[in-house]
Amino acid sequence: MTTTELAPTGPAPRPRPATASLHYRPESARAARLLVRGKLTEWGLTELVDPAELIVTELVSNACKTGCLTFMQVAVRRPAPGFVRVCVRDGSLELPVLLEAGDDEECHRGLALVHELTSGRWGTTLEPRGKSVHADLPIP
Repeated sequence: MTTTELAPTGPAPRPRPATASLHYRPESARAARLLVRGKLTEWGLTELVDPAELIVTELVSNACKTGCLTFMQVAVRRPAPGFVRVCVRDGSLELPVLLEAGDDEECHRGLALVHELTSGRWGTTLEPRGKSVHADLPIP
C-alpha cells in the first residue's frame, strides 16, 4: 500500500464578487436585488438572501435620491471569511445619516433597518468622486 502526501494548498481563494453599474432610477433596485440573490445563491448562502435584498434595496434607494446622473456601482463580495459585504458606490459626497423615525413617520426607517440587520456593521467611505456605503452580514 502506498501513501500519497498532499502538498499544502494554502488559503482557499476568495469567491469572486459580483458587480454592476446601474442607472440612478428606482427600478435599479430590482436589478440590484437580482445581482445579490444570484451571487448569494451561487455561494450557497441562501439564508442571507432576504436580509441582503432588503439592505441593497435601501442603499440603492438612497443613492437614487442623490441627484447624480451617471451610474452607481453595486457589489456583493466576501472580503474576508465569515461575512458578506453589500456595497453601493454613488457620486455624492453627502453622507447617509441614521435617523430615528417618529411613530407616525413613513420615511427615515431604511438605515435603521440596515443597522438592525447588520448589528451595526455598516459604514461609509468617502472617495474622490463620491462615497461607498457598505453593510456586512455575518455568515451563519
